[in-house]
Amino acid sequence: MKKNLLILLSLISIYSILPAQITSPVLKANFGVDGELRANFFGGAIETGNDDWFRNNGSLGEFIIDTTGAAYLLSRYASIPSSRRLPFFRNMRFPQFSVINNRLLIDAIFIRDYHGDDSTVFSGGNKNAMNPNDWNCPVSQGIPDKNDILDMFMHVRRAGPNGSDSLWLFGAFSLDNTTGNRYIDFEMYQTDIYYDRTAQKFFGYGPDAGHTAWQFDAAGNVTRPGDIIFTAEYSSSSLSTVEARIWVHQSSLSVTPGVFSWGGQFDGASSGAVYGYANIVPKTAGTYYTGLQCGNNTWTGPFNAVLQDNSVVSSYDARQFMEFSVNLSKIGLDPYVTSSDPCLMPFRRIMVKTRASTSFSAELKDFVGPFDFFRAPRAAATANIPMFCGTTGISNISVTNPLPTSLYTWTTANGNIVSSNIGPEISVDQPGDYIVSQELMDSCGSTYAKDTVTVTLDPNCALLKTELKDFRSLRTNKFLQLSWVVANNLSTRQYEIERSNGTSAFEVVGKVPANRSNDQTVSYTYNDVANDATATILYYRLKYTDMNGRTSYSKIIAENIQHNKKGIQLLRNGVYGTQAYLSLSSLQPTDAKIEVYNQAGATLMSSRIKVQKGVSVVRLDNFENRSSGMYIIKVTMDNLVFSDKFILIK
Repeated sequence: MKKNLLILLSLISIYSILPAQITSPVLKANFGVDGELRANFFGGAIETGNDDWFRNNGSLGEFIIDTTGAAYLLSRYASIPSSRRLPFFRNMRFPQFSVINNRLLIDAIFIRDYHGDDSTVFSGGNKNAMNPNDWNCPVSQGIPDKNDILDMFMHVRRAGPNGSDSLWLFGAFSLDNTTGNRYIDFEMYQTDIYYDRTAQKFFGYGPDAGHTAWQFDAAGNVTRPGDIIFTAEYSSSSLSTVEARIWVHQSSLSVTPGVFSWGGQFDGASSGAVYGYANIVPKTAGTYYTGLQCGNNTWTGPFNAVLQDNSVVSSYDARQFMEFSVNLSKIGLDPYVTSSDPCLMPFRRIMVKTRASTSFSAELKDFVGPFDFFRAPRAAATANIPMFCGTTGISNISVTNPLPTSLYTWTTANGNIVSSNIGPEISVDQPGDYIVSQELMDSCGSTYAKDTVTVTLDPNCALLKTELKDFRSLRTNKFLQLSWVVANNLSTRQYEIERSNGTSAFEVVGKVPANRSNDQTVSYTYNDVANDATATILYYRLKYTDMNGRTSYSKIIAENIQHNKKGIQLLRNGVYGTQAYLSLSSLQPTDAKIEVYNQAGATLMSSRIKVQKGVSVVRLDNFENRSSGMYIIKVTMDNLVFSDKFILIK
């Protein structure tokens, strides 16, 4: 029978924390902290609606980690055993800052570490409070199995959809060994610290003895957040200690912080160090840490697990997987608590480490990372027409890496935005500088990133008008081939093929970029699969866009798809203010008389035209002086009379 041991820490005073055990799993912000990895599974039984790292049953609870490529990875493990030694990572399967089931999901990550013959380990003598520049890492070496990290997880979410809801951090990891005391640290950095495996050195660390120190004003308010570390210790039977520490100058211990209290411990790189990690505790009593180890035969998730001996397993042994949670709001590490901004980042990178003993200053062993976290894509924008040639037109400027949950706002001091200025894309018709400001959520109130796009005008540039010389169709067995010839081809950027069945609006069915050869006259073709069984006739037109973004339309051509017959059809979507389009179907070349009447029966227009065999599309002009209302069209062709009507709307 599976036995899960849960520990939570209760505050006795600002200088001591007494661990207390409970024997049941818990849900925090609807995320299971139960020694299991399965959504819709809680407390050793199937549950409905709770979230977790992965999912293999149920449909209501969400799984957080992207599982793309899991089957392929397992197949490589089987066919190429050496691939089992390779690390990989997966991010959260939702966009950052998504509200899912009324919870705000900030970010998540899963990482499989090197292990066995490991290239991300510490050599002897390295400690937590040392400057990362002084850490020593060998090219590769084995480490004791109780210190060997297999996989690690992290997820941060709020208990509700708003910035004022409690911010919870969930961490999890698996080690090769399941017995004895084991010690692990989750360290969070403000800088872009990274490890160069070739140089075997860390770079990008903080300015204060290799870290970033928290700073306070005289009243105890946080003026600058710094590095954080959560350290956990667990025995062969249970999690026994969880502690939060922050990097500070020793003088800061004389300040009374407003959002947390000092816990009484301070450890630097040496006994005389002025910078070090000091432990902190909440201002108020109550549960803020939880933790649990797994029972026997716990599912490892869709990626399985690779052990130190290179074997692949689908189930963990008892105590091989551990997870914990921390209420960052209660402990005072929530940016909303310290600065009232829910979109600021409490840290930028994370590194997970194991150490040799219970002492915070014990020798470090294995590590994973450092890796990015809370790093939403920063807005980067570009214009499809960065320079107008000779005269202005329309340029579309867009964010190339939009985040669905971000708010993008555009401004310009010397240009002109012709579309809405809210959203990942705008249209402009004047040269100028266009600035996009990105907020991670529309309730943040602070700018996360900016980018500027400059659109210029070259007044000496000559842009000739594109001339469409020919546009026709040819029916084959499988498709309908459209062909056209263009003069002044270099003035054109692209062609769009639009299609209609005569009663629906024209829709884009294909795009053809302009041929960038130096030839001024160029021929084009496009094959359209004519499989619209409900349409007797298909209508096509070309929309061509010049280098300034200005668009023009070709004439409309038609192709009889099902069979030939006589008749007329008014293109319902073909009225363009003062023009209308009429299609005529004939079995042979003939003459046709076209007459237009108003509702009173008065003749408004009468003309005779030559109709070719097949389908001809005729443009009816001279409606600019006509009032809105219903009109009747009569066509006489081969002694047969056809009629239709349309409504002109101005």
